[in-house]
Amino acid sequence: MGYARTNTVCMIGATAVAVTVEASVFKSSSKGADSVRMSGLPDSVVNQAQTRVRSAMANSAMRFPDKSVSVNFGPASVPTTGSAADLALALTIMCADETLPVERLEGTVLLAELGLDGSLRAVPGTLPALIEAGRTGLRTAIVAPDNAAEAALVEDLTVLAPKDLATLVAWLFGQTTLEPVTRSAAPPGPPLPDLADVRGQPGARRALEIAAAGGHHMLMVGPPGAGKTMLAERLPSILPPLTDAEAVEVTSLHSLRGRFTGGPAELLQHAPFEEPHHSTTMQALVGGGHGNIGPGSLALAHRGVLFIDEAPEWRRTVLDALRQPLESGEVRIRRANASIRYPANVILALAANPCPCAPNKPQDCTCTPQMKRTYLPRISRPLMDRIDLRVNLPAVPPSAILAEVSEAESSESVAKRVARAREAAASRWTGAGERWRLNSDVPGPALRSPRWRLPPEVRGSVDELLMKERITARGYDRVLKLAWTIADLREHERPNAEDVTAASELRLGYTMS
Repeated sequence: MGYARTNTVCMIGATAVAVTVEASVFKSSSKGADSVRMSGLPDSVVNQAQTRVRSAMANSAMRFPDKSVSVNFGPASVPTTGSAADLALALTIMCADETLPVERLEGTVLLAELGLDGSLRAVPGTLPALIEAGRTGLRTAIVAPDNAAEAALVEDLTVLAPKDLATLVAWLFGQTTLEPVTRSAAPPGPPLPDLADVRGQPGARRALEIAAAGGHHMLMVGPPGAGKTMLAERLPSILPPLTDAEAVEVTSLHSLRGRFTGGPAELLQHAPFEEPHHSTTMQALVGGGHGNIGPGSLALAHRGVLFIDEAPEWRRTVLDALRQPLESGEVRIRRANASIRYPANVILALAANPCPCAPNKPQDCTCTPQMKRTYLPRISRPLMDRIDLRVNLPAVPPSAILAEVSEAESSESVAKRVARAREAAASRWTGAGERWRLNSDVPGPALRSPRWRLPPEVRGSVDELLMKERITARGYDRVLKLAWTIADLREHERPNAEDVTAASELRLGYTMS
Protein backbone atom coordinates (compact mmCIF):
# COMPACT_ATOMS: atom_id res chain seq x y z
CA MET A 1 0.00 0.00 0.00
CA GLY A 2 1.31 3.45 -0.96
CA TYR A 3 0.62 6.70 0.83
CA ALA A 4 1.37 10.38 0.07
CA ARG A 5 0.14 13.81 0.94
CA THR A 6 0.40 17.28 -0.55
CA ASN A 7 -0.82 20.78 0.28
CA THR A 8 -3.47 23.03 -1.20
CA VAL A 9 -5.73 25.82 0.06
CA CYS A 10 -9.52 26.04 0.14
CA MET A 11 -11.43 29.32 0.16
CA ILE A 12 -14.45 29.53 2.48
CA GLY A 13 -15.87 32.92 1.63
CA ALA A 14 -13.06 35.41 2.14
CA THR A 15 -11.22 33.06 4.50
CA ALA A 16 -8.41 30.85 3.21
CA VAL A 17 -7.93 27.48 4.93
CA ALA A 18 -4.86 25.30 4.41
CA VAL A 19 -5.91 21.81 3.33
CA THR A 20 -3.87 18.60 3.29
CA VAL A 21 -4.69 16.17 0.48
CA GLU A 22 -3.90 12.57 1.46
CA ALA A 23 -4.06 9.54 -0.83
CA SER A 24 -3.70 5.84 -0.18
CA VAL A 25 -3.35 3.41 -3.10
CA PHE A 26 -3.86 -0.30 -2.49
CA LYS A 27 -4.97 -3.50 -4.14
CA SER A 28 -8.44 -4.65 -3.25
CA SER A 29 -9.81 -8.14 -3.51
CA SER A 30 -13.38 -6.86 -3.44
CA LYS A 31 -15.38 -5.44 -6.27
CA GLY A 32 -14.83 -1.79 -6.87
CA ALA A 33 -11.12 -1.95 -7.59
CA ASP A 34 -9.89 0.90 -9.73
CA SER A 35 -12.25 3.18 -7.82
CA VAL A 36 -11.69 6.45 -5.99
CA ARG A 37 -13.30 7.11 -2.62
CA MET A 38 -13.16 10.58 -1.14
CA SER A 39 -13.61 11.56 2.49
CA GLY A 40 -13.80 14.91 4.23
CA LEU A 41 -16.36 17.42 3.01
CA PRO A 42 -15.76 17.69 -0.77
CA ASP A 43 -18.44 19.44 -2.79
CA SER A 44 -19.73 18.25 -6.16
CA VAL A 45 -16.95 20.05 -8.06
CA VAL A 46 -14.28 18.28 -6.00
CA ASN A 47 -16.05 14.92 -6.39
CA GLN A 48 -16.00 15.42 -10.16
CA ALA A 49 -12.25 16.11 -10.04
CA GLN A 50 -11.43 12.42 -10.45
CA THR A 51 -12.85 12.62 -13.99
CA ARG A 52 -10.62 15.58 -14.81
CA VAL A 53 -7.62 13.90 -13.17
CA ARG A 54 -8.05 10.62 -15.09
CA SER A 55 -8.35 12.38 -18.42
CA ALA A 56 -5.50 14.82 -17.70
CA MET A 57 -3.18 11.95 -16.78
CA ALA A 58 -4.15 9.93 -19.85
CA ASN A 59 -3.55 12.88 -22.16
CA SER A 60 -0.20 13.53 -20.46
CA ALA A 61 1.07 9.99 -21.14
CA MET A 62 0.64 8.91 -17.52
CA ARG A 63 -1.23 5.97 -16.07
CA PHE A 64 -3.93 6.21 -13.47
CA PRO A 65 -3.46 3.49 -10.81
CA ASP A 66 -5.41 0.30 -11.57
CA LYS A 67 -5.99 -0.07 -7.84
CA SER A 68 -8.33 1.28 -5.22
CA VAL A 69 -7.61 4.85 -4.20
CA SER A 70 -8.73 6.53 -0.99
CA VAL A 71 -8.46 10.30 -0.78
CA ASN A 72 -8.95 12.45 2.28
CA PHE A 73 -9.17 16.24 2.52
CA GLY A 74 -8.15 17.46 5.94
CA PRO A 75 -9.20 18.90 8.23
CA ALA A 76 -12.19 16.69 7.51
CA SER A 77 -14.52 19.25 9.10
CA VAL A 78 -13.61 21.95 6.57
CA PRO A 79 -15.78 22.09 3.40
CA THR A 80 -13.55 21.62 0.35
CA THR A 81 -14.99 23.55 -2.57
CA GLY A 82 -14.09 24.41 -6.13
CA SER A 83 -11.50 23.06 -8.54
CA ALA A 84 -8.36 24.52 -6.92
CA ALA A 85 -7.47 21.10 -5.45
CA ASP A 86 -7.37 19.33 -8.85
CA LEU A 87 -3.60 19.53 -9.23
CA ALA A 88 -2.95 18.48 -5.64
CA LEU A 89 -5.29 15.50 -6.09
CA ALA A 90 -3.53 14.31 -9.24
CA LEU A 91 -0.01 14.61 -7.84
CA THR A 92 -0.95 13.04 -4.51
CA ILE A 93 -2.39 9.97 -6.24
CA MET A 94 0.69 9.60 -8.44
CA CYS A 95 3.02 10.01 -5.47
CA ALA A 96 1.04 7.43 -3.48
CA ASP A 97 1.36 5.06 -6.45
CA GLU A 98 5.11 5.70 -6.29
CA THR A 99 5.31 7.03 -9.83
CA LEU A 100 6.45 10.47 -8.70
CA PRO A 101 9.08 11.58 -6.13
CA VAL A 102 6.98 13.08 -3.36
CA GLU A 103 10.02 14.68 -1.70
CA ARG A 104 10.16 17.25 -4.51
CA LEU A 105 6.82 18.60 -3.29
CA GLU A 106 7.92 19.16 0.30
CA GLY A 107 6.95 22.68 1.41
CA THR A 108 4.94 23.27 -1.77
CA VAL A 109 1.35 24.40 -2.20
CA LEU A 110 -0.50 23.22 -5.32
CA LEU A 111 -3.27 25.44 -6.64
CA ALA A 112 -4.72 24.87 -10.11
CA GLU A 113 -7.60 23.31 -11.99
CA LEU A 114 -6.83 20.57 -14.49
CA GLY A 115 -8.22 20.60 -18.00
CA LEU A 116 -9.01 17.27 -19.66
CA ASP A 117 -5.96 17.81 -21.88
CA GLY A 118 -3.69 18.17 -18.85
CA SER A 119 -3.42 21.96 -18.98
CA LEU A 120 -3.27 23.97 -15.77
CA ARG A 121 -6.15 26.41 -15.55
CA ALA A 122 -6.65 29.48 -13.37
CA VAL A 123 -8.72 29.45 -10.18
CA PRO A 124 -10.19 32.44 -8.32
CA GLY A 125 -8.83 33.52 -4.96
CA THR A 126 -5.18 32.77 -5.71
CA LEU A 127 -3.88 35.81 -3.81
CA PRO A 128 -5.58 35.15 -0.43
CA ALA A 129 -4.95 31.41 -0.80
CA LEU A 130 -1.19 31.88 -1.25
CA ILE A 131 -1.00 34.45 1.55
CA GLU A 132 -2.42 31.78 3.85
CA ALA A 133 -0.03 29.18 2.42
CA GLY A 134 2.92 31.44 3.18
CA ARG A 135 1.62 32.03 6.68
CA THR A 136 1.60 28.28 7.34
CA GLY A 137 5.26 27.96 6.30
CA LEU A 138 5.00 26.81 2.68
CA ARG A 139 7.62 28.49 0.52
CA THR A 140 6.89 27.27 -3.03
CA ALA A 141 3.67 27.60 -5.03
CA ILE A 142 2.73 25.85 -8.26
CA VAL A 143 -0.08 27.64 -10.06
CA ALA A 144 -1.59 28.00 -13.51
CA PRO A 145 0.12 30.42 -15.92
CA ASP A 146 -2.92 32.71 -15.89
CA ASN A 147 -2.57 33.07 -12.11
CA ALA A 148 1.19 33.66 -12.20
CA ALA A 149 1.16 37.47 -12.07
CA GLU A 150 -1.30 37.45 -9.18
CA ALA A 151 0.65 34.79 -7.29
CA ALA A 152 3.85 36.82 -7.65
CA LEU A 153 2.30 39.54 -5.46
CA VAL A 154 2.86 37.31 -2.42
CA GLU A 155 6.23 38.03 -0.83
CA ASP A 156 8.69 35.33 0.27
CA LEU A 157 7.07 32.73 -1.99
CA THR A 158 8.71 31.06 -4.99
CA VAL A 159 6.09 30.78 -7.73
CA LEU A 160 6.26 28.23 -10.54
CA ALA A 161 3.72 28.21 -13.37
CA PRO A 162 4.05 25.17 -15.70
CA LYS A 163 1.70 25.17 -18.65
CA ASP A 164 0.50 21.59 -18.17
CA LEU A 165 0.75 18.43 -16.10
CA ALA A 166 3.34 16.82 -18.39
CA THR A 167 5.71 19.78 -17.95
CA LEU A 168 5.29 19.68 -14.19
CA VAL A 169 6.00 15.93 -14.05
CA ALA A 170 9.14 16.42 -16.16
CA TRP A 171 10.29 19.09 -13.68
CA LEU A 172 9.68 16.75 -10.74
CA PHE A 173 11.96 14.19 -12.38
CA GLY A 174 14.60 16.85 -13.08
CA GLN A 175 14.13 16.55 -16.84
CA THR A 176 13.32 20.22 -17.37
CA THR A 177 13.60 23.51 -15.53
CA LEU A 178 10.91 25.94 -14.43
CA GLU A 179 11.88 29.57 -14.01
CA PRO A 180 10.36 31.25 -10.95
CA VAL A 181 7.82 33.90 -11.79
CA THR A 182 9.03 37.40 -10.98
CA ARG A 183 6.76 40.24 -10.01
CA SER A 184 6.46 42.79 -12.78
CA ALA A 185 4.83 46.15 -12.28
CA ALA A 186 1.45 46.44 -13.92
CA PRO A 187 1.01 49.41 -16.26
CA PRO A 188 -0.43 52.41 -14.46
CA GLY A 189 -4.19 52.54 -14.62
CA PRO A 190 -6.17 55.52 -15.85
CA PRO A 191 -6.28 58.50 -13.50
CA LEU A 192 -9.27 58.75 -11.22
CA PRO A 193 -12.04 61.08 -12.44
CA ASP A 194 -11.59 64.56 -10.98
CA LEU A 195 -14.22 66.67 -9.20
CA ALA A 196 -12.99 69.63 -11.23
CA ASP A 197 -14.94 68.13 -14.16
CA VAL A 198 -18.27 68.72 -12.40
CA ARG A 199 -19.90 72.01 -13.34
CA GLY A 200 -22.19 73.65 -10.79
CA GLN A 201 -23.90 71.64 -8.01
CA PRO A 202 -22.12 73.23 -5.00
CA GLY A 203 -24.58 71.65 -2.56
CA ALA A 204 -23.99 68.16 -3.95
CA ARG A 205 -20.22 68.66 -3.93
CA ARG A 206 -20.39 69.65 -0.26
CA ALA A 207 -22.51 66.59 0.53
CA LEU A 208 -20.00 64.40 -1.30
CA GLU A 209 -17.18 65.82 0.81
CA ILE A 210 -19.10 65.16 4.03
CA ALA A 211 -19.91 61.60 2.93
CA ALA A 212 -16.23 60.93 2.22
CA ALA A 213 -15.04 62.48 5.49
CA GLY A 214 -17.37 60.49 7.73
CA GLY A 215 -18.16 57.38 5.68
CA HIS A 216 -21.84 58.37 5.36
CA HIS A 217 -24.38 56.99 2.87
CA MET A 218 -26.09 59.43 0.52
CA LEU A 219 -28.98 59.79 -1.93
CA MET A 220 -28.94 62.19 -4.89
CA VAL A 221 -32.21 63.10 -6.60
CA GLY A 222 -32.24 65.15 -9.78
CA PRO A 223 -33.13 65.20 -13.47
CA PRO A 224 -31.01 63.44 -16.11
CA GLY A 225 -27.78 65.30 -16.77
CA ALA A 226 -27.68 66.97 -13.36
CA GLY A 227 -24.42 65.19 -12.55
CA LYS A 228 -25.48 62.39 -10.20
CA THR A 229 -23.33 59.73 -11.86
CA MET A 230 -20.40 62.12 -12.37
CA LEU A 231 -20.39 62.97 -8.68
CA ALA A 232 -20.61 59.35 -7.56
CA GLU A 233 -17.79 58.30 -9.88
CA ARG A 234 -15.56 60.97 -8.35
CA LEU A 235 -16.19 59.99 -4.75
CA PRO A 236 -13.22 57.52 -4.72
CA SER A 237 -10.89 60.35 -5.83
CA ILE A 238 -11.43 62.22 -2.54
CA LEU A 239 -11.13 59.14 -0.31
CA PRO A 240 -7.74 58.41 1.30
CA PRO A 241 -5.51 55.83 -0.47
CA LEU A 242 -5.70 52.32 0.92
CA THR A 243 -3.13 51.32 3.52
CA ASP A 244 -0.96 48.27 2.79
CA ALA A 245 -3.19 46.00 4.88
CA GLU A 246 -6.34 47.42 3.28
CA ALA A 247 -4.85 46.99 -0.21
CA VAL A 248 -4.21 43.29 0.43
CA GLU A 249 -7.70 42.84 1.88
CA VAL A 250 -9.47 44.59 -1.01
CA THR A 251 -7.32 42.99 -3.71
CA SER A 252 -7.99 39.56 -2.21
CA LEU A 253 -11.74 40.10 -2.59
CA HIS A 254 -11.28 41.03 -6.24
CA SER A 255 -9.07 37.97 -6.66
CA LEU A 256 -12.00 35.82 -5.53
CA ARG A 257 -13.88 37.11 -8.57
CA GLY A 258 -10.97 36.23 -10.86
CA ARG A 259 -10.39 39.82 -11.92
CA PHE A 260 -6.64 39.37 -12.38
CA THR A 261 -6.76 36.12 -14.33
CA GLY A 262 -4.59 36.12 -17.43
CA GLY A 263 -3.43 39.71 -17.11
CA PRO A 264 -1.12 41.95 -15.10
CA ALA A 265 -1.78 42.16 -11.39
CA GLU A 266 -1.02 44.76 -8.76
CA LEU A 267 -2.40 45.53 -5.34
CA LEU A 268 -5.28 47.99 -5.53
CA GLN A 269 -4.22 51.31 -4.04
CA HIS A 270 -7.41 53.34 -4.40
CA ALA A 271 -10.89 52.89 -3.01
CA PRO A 272 -12.85 50.60 -5.34
CA PHE A 273 -15.98 51.74 -7.17
CA GLU A 274 -18.75 49.30 -8.05
CA GLU A 275 -21.74 50.24 -10.19
CA PRO A 276 -24.07 47.26 -10.70
CA HIS A 277 -26.95 47.55 -13.18
CA HIS A 278 -30.51 47.81 -11.89
CA SER A 279 -31.25 44.35 -13.32
CA THR A 280 -28.64 42.80 -11.00
CA THR A 281 -29.84 39.82 -8.96
CA MET A 282 -29.65 39.61 -5.19
CA GLN A 283 -26.86 37.01 -5.41
CA ALA A 284 -24.81 39.25 -7.70
CA LEU A 285 -25.30 42.22 -5.40
CA VAL A 286 -24.64 40.74 -1.97
CA GLY A 287 -23.01 37.41 -2.88
CA GLY A 288 -24.17 33.82 -2.82
CA GLY A 289 -25.23 31.36 -5.47
CA HIS A 290 -24.99 27.61 -5.75
CA GLY A 291 -21.78 25.67 -5.16
CA ASN A 292 -18.86 28.00 -4.61
CA ILE A 293 -20.27 31.10 -2.88
CA GLY A 294 -18.52 34.16 -4.26
CA PRO A 295 -18.54 37.83 -3.25
CA GLY A 296 -21.06 40.19 -4.81
CA SER A 297 -20.74 43.83 -5.80
CA LEU A 298 -21.25 44.88 -2.17
CA ALA A 299 -18.14 43.02 -0.96
CA LEU A 300 -16.15 44.08 -4.04
CA ALA A 301 -16.83 47.70 -3.04
CA HIS A 302 -15.35 47.09 0.43
CA ARG A 303 -13.51 50.22 1.65
CA GLY A 304 -14.86 52.05 -1.37
CA VAL A 305 -18.11 53.11 -3.01
CA LEU A 306 -21.17 51.11 -4.05
CA PHE A 307 -23.16 53.22 -6.52
CA ILE A 308 -26.80 52.30 -7.09
CA ASP A 309 -28.09 54.30 -10.05
CA GLU A 310 -31.80 54.50 -10.92
CA ALA A 311 -32.54 53.20 -7.41
CA PRO A 312 -36.37 53.22 -7.76
CA GLU A 313 -36.05 50.92 -10.78
CA TRP A 314 -34.41 48.19 -8.69
CA ARG A 315 -36.48 45.38 -7.24
CA ARG A 316 -37.23 46.30 -3.64
CA THR A 317 -36.23 42.87 -2.30
CA VAL A 318 -32.80 43.21 -3.91
CA LEU A 319 -32.11 46.66 -2.47
CA ASP A 320 -33.44 45.66 0.94
CA ALA A 321 -30.78 42.95 1.07
CA LEU A 322 -28.33 45.81 1.71
CA ARG A 323 -29.92 46.79 5.01
CA GLN A 324 -28.19 44.36 7.37
CA PRO A 325 -24.73 44.60 5.71
CA LEU A 326 -24.86 48.40 5.90
CA GLU A 327 -25.32 48.13 9.67
CA SER A 328 -22.78 45.39 10.37
CA GLY A 329 -20.18 46.15 7.68
CA GLU A 330 -20.14 42.57 6.45
CA VAL A 331 -22.17 40.11 4.37
CA ARG A 332 -23.24 36.91 6.10
CA ILE A 333 -24.39 33.97 4.00
CA ARG A 334 -25.46 30.80 5.75
CA ARG A 335 -25.64 27.35 4.20
CA ALA A 336 -26.36 23.95 5.73
CA ASN A 337 -22.67 23.14 6.28
CA ALA A 338 -21.00 26.54 6.13
CA SER A 339 -21.28 30.13 7.26
CA ILE A 340 -19.67 32.55 4.81
CA ARG A 341 -18.65 36.11 5.66
CA TYR A 342 -17.36 38.85 3.40
CA PRO A 343 -16.28 42.29 4.63
CA ALA A 344 -18.50 45.02 3.20
CA ASN A 345 -17.62 48.37 4.75
CA VAL A 346 -18.81 50.69 1.99
CA ILE A 347 -20.15 54.15 1.29
CA LEU A 348 -23.50 53.63 -0.41
CA ALA A 349 -24.42 56.26 -2.99
CA LEU A 350 -27.95 56.11 -4.38
CA ALA A 351 -29.17 58.12 -7.35
CA ALA A 352 -32.70 58.65 -8.62
CA ASN A 353 -34.73 60.76 -10.99
CA PRO A 354 -37.52 62.78 -9.36
CA CYS A 355 -40.24 60.89 -11.26
CA PRO A 356 -40.60 58.15 -13.91
CA CYS A 357 -40.64 60.47 -16.94
CA ALA A 358 -37.52 62.30 -15.70
CA PRO A 359 -37.98 65.68 -17.43
CA ASN A 360 -35.18 68.20 -17.61
CA LYS A 361 -37.58 70.94 -16.43
CA PRO A 362 -40.31 70.30 -13.83
CA GLN A 363 -42.95 71.97 -16.01
CA ASP A 364 -42.34 69.34 -18.72
CA CYS A 365 -43.33 66.45 -16.43
CA THR A 366 -46.04 64.17 -17.86
CA CYS A 367 -46.48 62.00 -14.74
CA THR A 368 -49.72 61.91 -12.82
CA PRO A 369 -49.67 63.03 -9.18
CA GLN A 370 -50.06 59.39 -8.13
CA MET A 371 -47.01 58.36 -10.19
CA LYS A 372 -44.95 61.12 -8.59
CA ARG A 373 -46.02 60.19 -5.07
CA THR A 374 -45.20 56.52 -5.49
CA TYR A 375 -41.92 56.73 -7.44
CA LEU A 376 -39.27 57.55 -4.83
CA PRO A 377 -41.06 55.50 -2.13
CA ARG A 378 -40.15 52.43 -4.18
CA ILE A 379 -36.99 52.66 -2.11
CA SER A 380 -38.17 51.16 1.17
CA ARG A 381 -38.33 53.27 4.32
CA PRO A 382 -36.04 50.91 6.29
CA LEU A 383 -33.34 51.36 3.64
CA MET A 384 -33.90 55.11 3.45
CA ASP A 385 -33.55 55.26 7.24
CA ARG A 386 -29.92 54.20 6.75
CA ILE A 387 -29.19 57.07 4.34
CA ASP A 388 -27.55 60.02 6.11
CA LEU A 389 -27.46 62.66 3.36
CA ARG A 390 -30.27 63.43 0.94
CA VAL A 391 -29.43 65.93 -1.79
CA ASN A 392 -31.70 67.44 -4.44
CA LEU A 393 -29.78 68.38 -7.58
CA PRO A 394 -31.26 71.02 -9.90
CA ALA A 395 -30.61 71.00 -13.63
CA VAL A 396 -27.20 72.45 -14.46
CA PRO A 397 -27.61 75.98 -15.87
CA PRO A 398 -26.35 76.54 -19.42
CA SER A 399 -23.93 79.21 -18.19
CA ALA A 400 -22.05 76.60 -16.14
CA ILE A 401 -21.76 74.26 -19.11
CA LEU A 402 -20.75 76.92 -21.65
CA ALA A 403 -18.18 78.60 -19.40
CA GLU A 404 -14.72 78.20 -20.93
CA VAL A 405 -12.96 78.02 -17.58
CA SER A 406 -14.20 75.93 -14.67
CA GLU A 407 -13.72 77.32 -11.19
CA ALA A 408 -14.64 74.01 -9.59
CA GLU A 409 -12.30 72.75 -6.89
CA SER A 410 -10.17 69.73 -7.77
CA SER A 411 -10.33 66.33 -6.10
CA GLU A 412 -6.81 66.83 -4.76
CA SER A 413 -7.83 69.92 -2.82
CA VAL A 414 -11.01 68.34 -1.43
CA ALA A 415 -9.16 65.13 -0.54
CA LYS A 416 -6.82 67.08 1.74
CA ARG A 417 -9.74 68.39 3.78
CA VAL A 418 -11.28 64.91 3.89
CA ALA A 419 -7.99 63.46 5.14
CA ARG A 420 -7.71 66.12 7.88
CA ALA A 421 -11.28 65.48 9.02
CA ARG A 422 -10.69 61.73 9.13
CA GLU A 423 -7.50 62.21 11.10
CA ALA A 424 -9.33 64.43 13.58
CA ALA A 425 -12.07 61.81 14.07
CA ALA A 426 -9.61 58.93 14.41
CA SER A 427 -7.49 60.89 16.88
CA ARG A 428 -10.54 61.74 18.97
CA TRP A 429 -11.94 58.22 19.18
CA THR A 430 -8.66 56.34 19.58
CA GLY A 431 -7.51 58.94 22.11
CA ALA A 432 -10.59 58.04 24.13
CA GLY A 433 -9.60 54.38 24.03
CA GLU A 434 -12.19 53.43 21.40
CA ARG A 435 -11.65 51.34 18.27
CA TRP A 436 -13.69 53.56 15.92
CA ARG A 437 -11.98 55.58 13.21
CA LEU A 438 -14.91 57.08 11.30
CA ASN A 439 -17.83 58.99 12.79
CA SER A 440 -20.24 56.67 10.96
CA ASP A 441 -18.78 53.75 12.94
CA VAL A 442 -19.64 55.24 16.34
CA PRO A 443 -22.68 53.58 18.00
CA GLY A 444 -25.57 55.88 18.82
CA PRO A 445 -25.53 55.07 22.56
CA ALA A 446 -21.92 56.26 22.73
CA LEU A 447 -22.82 59.64 21.24
CA ARG A 448 -25.66 59.94 23.75
CA SER A 449 -23.46 58.96 26.69
CA PRO A 450 -22.44 61.64 29.24
CA ARG A 451 -18.96 61.91 27.77
CA TRP A 452 -20.09 62.79 24.23
CA ARG A 453 -23.64 64.08 24.71
CA LEU A 454 -24.18 67.51 23.21
CA PRO A 455 -25.90 70.22 25.33
CA PRO A 456 -29.66 70.70 24.74
CA GLU A 457 -29.11 74.15 23.25
CA VAL A 458 -26.74 72.65 20.65
CA ARG A 459 -28.84 69.70 19.60
CA GLY A 460 -32.16 71.57 19.69
CA SER A 461 -32.92 71.17 15.98
CA VAL A 462 -32.52 67.41 15.94
CA ASP A 463 -34.34 67.02 19.26
CA GLU A 464 -37.28 68.84 17.74
CA LEU A 465 -37.30 66.50 14.71
CA LEU A 466 -37.38 63.50 17.01
CA MET A 467 -40.14 64.94 19.21
CA LYS A 468 -42.27 65.66 16.13
CA GLU A 469 -41.53 62.11 14.84
CA ARG A 470 -40.04 63.42 11.61
CA ILE A 471 -37.05 61.12 12.13
CA THR A 472 -36.66 57.75 13.82
CA ALA A 473 -34.36 56.88 16.72
CA ARG A 474 -31.86 55.55 14.16
CA GLY A 475 -32.18 58.79 12.22
CA TYR A 476 -31.52 60.78 15.40
CA ASP A 477 -28.24 58.95 15.99
CA ARG A 478 -27.24 59.36 12.35
CA VAL A 479 -27.80 63.11 12.50
CA LEU A 480 -25.46 63.27 15.49
CA LYS A 481 -22.80 61.32 13.60
CA LEU A 482 -23.23 63.66 10.66
CA ALA A 483 -22.87 66.68 12.93
CA TRP A 484 -19.55 65.39 14.25
CA THR A 485 -18.30 64.99 10.67
CA ILE A 486 -19.37 68.51 9.74
CA ALA A 487 -17.61 69.79 12.85
CA ASP A 488 -14.42 67.94 11.90
CA LEU A 489 -14.48 69.49 8.41
CA ARG A 490 -14.99 72.92 9.96
CA GLU A 491 -12.20 72.15 12.47
CA HIS A 492 -14.49 72.53 15.48
CA GLU A 493 -13.55 70.63 18.61
CA ARG A 494 -17.20 69.65 19.14
CA PRO A 495 -20.34 70.27 17.06
CA ASN A 496 -22.15 73.54 17.68
CA ALA A 497 -25.80 74.38 17.00
CA GLU A 498 -25.01 75.40 13.41
CA ASP A 499 -23.32 72.05 12.73
CA VAL A 500 -26.29 70.12 14.13
CA THR A 501 -28.78 72.18 12.12
CA ALA A 502 -26.76 71.59 8.94
CA ALA A 503 -26.73 67.87 9.68
CA SER A 504 -30.49 67.86 10.30
CA GLU A 505 -31.16 69.60 6.99
CA LEU A 506 -28.92 67.18 5.09
CA ARG A 507 -30.77 64.30 6.70
CA LEU A 508 -34.15 65.73 5.65
CA GLY A 509 -33.03 66.83 2.20
CA TYR A 510 -34.42 70.35 2.57
CA THR A 511 -33.95 73.51 4.62
CA MET A 512 -35.68 73.58 7.98
CA SER A 513 -38.19 76.41 8.31
